[in-house]
Amino acid sequence: MISKTFKKIVVAFVAVAAVTSCAKKLDLNPTNDLTPDKVYSTPAGYKSVLAKIYGGLASGGNQGPAGQPDISGNLDEGSQIAFIRPYFNCEELPTDEAVVAWNDQTIHDYHNLSFTSADPFLKGMYARPMYNITLANEYLRYSTDEAVAANGITGADATSIKSTRAEVRFLRAFNYWLMMDLFGNSTFVTEADVVGGPLPAEIKRADLFKYITGELKAIDADLAPVKTIEYGRVDQGAAWALLARVYLNAEVYTGTPHYDSAIFYASKVIGGGYALQSSYAKLFMADNDKQKNEFIFAVPIDGLHTQGYGNTTFIAHAASGDEATSDYGVTGGGWYGYRATSGLVNLFADKTGASDTRAMFTTSKYGTGSAQLAIADISNFDQGPHVVKFVNKRSDGAKVNDPTGYFADIDFPVFRLPEMYLIYAEATLRGGAGGDKTAALTYLNLLRVRAYGGTATGQLTLSDLTTQLILDERGRELYWEGHRRTDLIRFGLLTSGTYLWPWKGGVASGTAVDAKYNLFPIPATVLSANSNLTQNPGY
Repeated sequence: MISKTFKKIVVAFVAVAAVTSCAKKLDLNPTNDLTPDKVYSTPAGYKSVLAKIYGGLASGGNQGPAGQPDISGNLDEGSQIAFIRPYFNCEELPTDEAVVAWNDQTIHDYHNLSFTSADPFLKGMYARPMYNITLANEYLRYSTDEAVAANGITGADATSIKSTRAEVRFLRAFNYWLMMDLFGNSTFVTEADVVGGPLPAEIKRADLFKYITGELKAIDADLAPVKTIEYGRVDQGAAWALLARVYLNAEVYTGTPHYDSAIFYASKVIGGGYALQSSYAKLFMADNDKQKNEFIFAVPIDGLHTQGYGNTTFIAHAASGDEATSDYGVTGGGWYGYRATSGLVNLFADKTGASDTRAMFTTSKYGTGSAQLAIADISNFDQGPHVVKFVNKRSDGAKVNDPTGYFADIDFPVFRLPEMYLIYAEATLRGGAGGDKTAALTYLNLLRVRAYGGTATGQLTLSDLTTQLILDERGRELYWEGHRRTDLIRFGLLTSGTYLWPWKGGVASGTAVDAKYNLFPIPATVLSANSNLTQNPGY
């Protein structure tokens, strides 16, 4: 059971002495007025800031659902400065897994692969990790042994604060991974940077890769052992999982592959005592906080205490229309927004012809017949397959936390065990040292057995194993969880004409686009505020 501190993130305080300095250089303004001398004067103050640092992945502000945003600057709290919704837009909308009917500002530029440095959604996506990083830096600055002692905190309280530093370093590394993956080069600040000092430096993508991997390895011994910390907080398993993910994509980030390291860390997670939930659907329901065996790290979402329009409430509502209550478990009507393309549905048309339970497309108003799969008009929500994966219903039939039923309780899985199976298999097929194809086959078939209702119907053989199969299996297992853009880039398919899907590049039949869109542009306002930063090529 997650503690009240981490579930009720909306009541957390924010210390902002460091935030003010960094945020102004991002052309953004924080909205809090508490100072470090007040916040860090008690153990409870430290815990509230720790909750806020975690909460930067769950909420866009301090009030919920809106009204007191972390960052202002003509940005929307739900769609532009939260974490889950902007990240979903970056990872899913440019791919075959999602399109959006709305015409809000520049949102169509994502699927069209035509975004620019003036995009307000990207301005928010750049700001969110940097805001989270700045909070982490401040916490690390005020949680040294010397700083804690200076605040008169001793004994068990001081020991407890010290034990959280590795968690905060992980969260900082995770946010820097977001910057590296999405933008390449990044603004770079640590707790060593003087508040109010020179403009932050730029760190190149390859150097950021070294920093992130170095940090994750450095904190390993100080993190809680696998599966021993309270749900919603990070332990060694989360660090190993992030290392496995980073090393899988190392060739994209640095030009040099590290598949052996991807295998090594995926294997550590796999050997950490995690296990698959027998029902795929239960992983994405309102009581998925029960999935501690499969979830390595998840962002806790509570429909009563972490209300917002930028977390999984968005995913459930935006995917639904008339069928909001019956299929998606949310009241107040669907938002008539997000669907998939036929490219996603086609992944499930495998050689068995049997029903893969992961193909979670609505069967009510919008079926999955060929006519309905076609999207002739992006703005017509009725066209295209509708995904019913994240649903605000409890598997035990009990009521959700929000008595109105509007805001979701669905936790957002950041790392699940199946991703580690898939990383191991792909890195092995790509020639990583230490991998074994028979073991890879075993891991894949564990996923297939679950997918086909516990039967052997969808079993694979060694002759089936190809990197293309892994990409397809990742699509089937991990769709709408924020992986697809990164996967397609790793396979050289996001911008090329080798693989097309409906409306790729803004063309109904799909088209290749400029390779510059493998990276998002650095927002123009950020560049104008910090002369140390450089724009990505082509923008």
